[in-house]
Amino acid sequence: MENRKLKEIDLYEPINKYFKRKGYEVYGEVKDCDVAVMKDDLLIIVELKLNLSVDLLIQATKRQRLSEHVYIAIPKPKKHNPRSKKWRDTCHLLRRLELGLILVSCTEKRKRVEVVIEPTPFHRPISMGKAKYLRQAIIKEINGRSADYNIGGSSRKQIMTAYRENCVQIACYLEEHGELSPKALLQMGTGKKTQSILSKNYYGWYVRVRRGIYTISEKGRQEIKEYPKLVAYYRK
Repeated sequence: MENRKLKEIDLYEPINKYFKRKGYEVYGEVKDCDVAVMKDDLLIIVELKLNLSVDLLIQATKRQRLSEHVYIAIPKPKKHNPRSKKWRDTCHLLRRLELGLILVSCTEKRKRVEVVIEPTPFHRPISMGKAKYLRQAIIKEINGRSADYNIGGSSRKQIMTAYRENCVQIACYLEEHGELSPKALLQMGTGKKTQSILSKNYYGWYVRVRRGIYTISEKGRQEIKEYPKLVAYYRK
């Protein structure tokens, strides 16, 4: 049985059997809920859909008014890759929404249910703690920029990073003052990465004249013209 031939009702049987094996009572279509599962006073709600969509997430979060235990159940994707960035991001979103996720594999011979995510409370402080280094990197990048030279949402334009700006700054000073040493540039405020930037010469903007002395290359003279606002800022 291929996913394209599936209907939502095809997901009900394996979901029904899965919960009944665990000692639950299972009921279909109860007050607009696709599946209602009961054991003692515990109510579980499962929403069945063929695809994971925003509408499904909205529907499932509305069900959280009725129960803390809400699952969404969808057919297992044909090319399911649990390590892909898209899938990991999807699971992160579901965890943040405190929704459970059930994947149903349907073939001609068998139907299998796999609970991927349980509907448990999301601990934001723990999540933020794990991403602490990313937060620090963002703040460090912002602090390394003199102003906002990028347009949010740009995808094809070259992004002005703190590193690139530092390279432009050094190139501007070399063009304006001629041959300079890393020490002299540091005294002009080019920062602690000055020596590394000159040595690596990532953009090919600098020329080593002699030991410890650098000047701007012709390539550098031409390419920094692409950043007129930034050049004007450092030539004030």
